[in-house]
Amino acid sequence: MTNSTKNLTNKPGLKIKLEEEMKKAISLSIYFGIWFCAITFMAATALEERPIPLALFGFALIKAGLSAKFMLIAQAAYPIKVDKKNGIVGSLLIESIVYIIVVIALNYLEAGVDGLIHGKEFITSMTAFGGGDPLRVLAMSIVYWLIVWPYLIFVGFNKVVGNTETLAVLFGSKK
Repeated sequence: MTNSTKNLTNKPGLKIKLEEEMKKAISLSIYFGIWFCAITFMAATALEERPIPLALFGFALIKAGLSAKFMLIAQAAYPIKVDKKNGIVGSLLIESIVYIIVVIALNYLEAGVDGLIHGKEFITSMTAFGGGDPLRVLAMSIVYWLIVWPYLIFVGFNKVVGNTETLAVLFGSKK
């Protein structure tokens, strides 16, 4: 067998890559969904909304799916790299901030497109993101970062020690 033949047989097929990306998208959507539903529940109870409309949770899950997609786009554009010399935290701190900037920027674009769909001006709709309040956008950015940070630590740990070891550390050995 030649080297080029070995390389072709060792490369995962398109179907496997699509399955892996789909698993990442679904698991990240579930992760974000849990966070966004918890935040939604807290906001609804803080506003003393009774009964709590279930539609709010539907919107939270849609937002989770979009945020997961945005996060995966950010990871594709700026892949996670862990430098063992700097450790996982040191390696991923700057990347986490870059990811949040990308996610927030894509949220602004999403608001603009949503405005266009509803017959509004693109720029006006973009500036209305976060209620048009920069302090609210900053607060959302901090919350997004606090949500994304554990995910990045998990992914970084997984890259360093491998999936089997990561699962064994988190959930115990299958022995």
